[in-house]
Amino acid sequence: MAKLLRARAIYDFNSENPGEVSVRENEIVTLHSEKDIEGWLEGTNSKGERGLVPASYVEILREDDNNAYPESRYANVPSTGRADNAFPPPAQQQVNQQTSDDDWDDDWDDSSTVADEPGTPRDFEGNGPSGYRVSTSSAARGQHPKSSATVGRNLNRFSTFVKSGGEAFVLGEAEGFVKDGDKICVVMGQHGPEWQENPYPFTCAIHDPTKQTKFKGMKSYMSYRLTPTHTEQQVHRRYKHFDWLYARLVEKFPVISVPHIPEKQATGRFEEDFISKRRKGLIWWMNHMTSHPVLARCDVFQHFLTCSSTDEKNWKMGKRKAERDELVGANFFLTISTPPAPLDFQEVESKIDSFKSFAKRMDDGALQLNATAGEFARKQMSGFRKEYHKMGVAFKVLSQAFEMDQQVYSAGLNRAISLTGEAYESIGDYFAEQPAKDLEPIMDLLALYQGHLDNYPDIIHVQKGALTKVKESQRHVEEGKMEAAQAADGVSERCNIISCATLAEIQHFHRIRVRDFRAQMQHFLTQQMAFFGKITVTLEEALRKYDDA
Repeated sequence: MAKLLRARAIYDFNSENPGEVSVRENEIVTLHSEKDIEGWLEGTNSKGERGLVPASYVEILREDDNNAYPESRYANVPSTGRADNAFPPPAQQQVNQQTSDDDWDDDWDDSSTVADEPGTPRDFEGNGPSGYRVSTSSAARGQHPKSSATVGRNLNRFSTFVKSGGEAFVLGEAEGFVKDGDKICVVMGQHGPEWQENPYPFTCAIHDPTKQTKFKGMKSYMSYRLTPTHTEQQVHRRYKHFDWLYARLVEKFPVISVPHIPEKQATGRFEEDFISKRRKGLIWWMNHMTSHPVLARCDVFQHFLTCSSTDEKNWKMGKRKAERDELVGANFFLTISTPPAPLDFQEVESKIDSFKSFAKRMDDGALQLNATAGEFARKQMSGFRKEYHKMGVAFKVLSQAFEMDQQVYSAGLNRAISLTGEAYESIGDYFAEQPAKDLEPIMDLLALYQGHLDNYPDIIHVQKGALTKVKESQRHVEEGKMEAAQAADGVSERCNIISCATLAEIQHFHRIRVRDFRAQMQHFLTQQMAFFGKITVTLEEALRKYDDA
């Protein structure tokens, strides 16, 4: 008799779409198949309800005699400390799942484009810019990037420093071939370290997506048309391409907050509302990418924006090159050039602690505003609309009652009251339509920045880990456990590089935060003024009807 395949829920999940099923943490789910469906598993919960649950939300249980133990492929998903009702934070959700909701294809992500063959030397493009191999130790051990197509930052706070490569770099164990074009400069600005500005800024428009099919209509997907201003050449990309790019960037830049892409979804992917929402999210994402001095210029992002949609060979070559990039994790820090004067680590620690406190307060404020705005939007679209419609109907009922007097001199008043009812019904519709114009854009912005705030604990952990190594090395020198003070100086120099990069990223965050929230609040208030102005005009038109009544 075949054994039942079971799984234990490790997070709460509330279904929001047809075909999904809700589960509670620690609830046992009976699975109908071990094979996931684009990151989802089909099962039956304890209530007997059948449907899809996110694969990353459960751990498969295996029976070994009398003991059940979790299947490792789902057991490594860390807890974020939040009880979100949808997916895990995007950095976790989009990284841990190997498939996207846009039909990740074997022909696009074939294994031959992922990892180097054994014994194959790295390709440094001999006809490209001049470069040099950098090592932080005479006996450095080169770290090779992960070979999976979808990888990301480890969210376990106790191992982030190690996994990101921060420890390897600080201890002098990183080496890599750095070309001139790979250099990233941190300069000293008015408010501290900053990324050197992009000398050739650009933007990228994302147009309405179109539904495409392949395999003679057996598979469907949405294709987004991108137009970067620095080339003016249109390219078409699918969601899986964005997902792949996001994974490469998260792997490459340990102390840069890569904005989260919109979440995946297994059902309702071709519904108009979902497509519109995803496009808005991708527009926000693209705006943050193109405005970042480092991300906007990196090779993999430029390949994503400029490679012709029809040149499959060139696309796969660029894809392979990005997946073989050795300047990721620890080796990324080899590319950073810092100001001549080293930072005061005590001052750095104070600034980092101050930003941690700020980020916590901002996260709390964003959560509160998002919840309040969401509730207010729901009231406008349902409650307010309903109440204004009720008032409109009530005025019309009164008008109909007045019409029963059949007096000629009463006709004007009757029409005016009836039109007042219509005005109130129109105002109810205005309330229902308004959130999409002012509240929803604010909520979209808050969601994007909550993604950034989710990234910063890992980024700060890397910098804190580097500072800890500096203190340890200094203590070892004082205790005679470290023979040469030069070794401690090397640790301090490398910690200075990580600190400069971290503070530069924090400075960039503040700049775009001020830019984005200023623009969004101006948009919100402008829309509010137009909204109430529209109501005023509608009421004035109704008022004028009484002049001739």
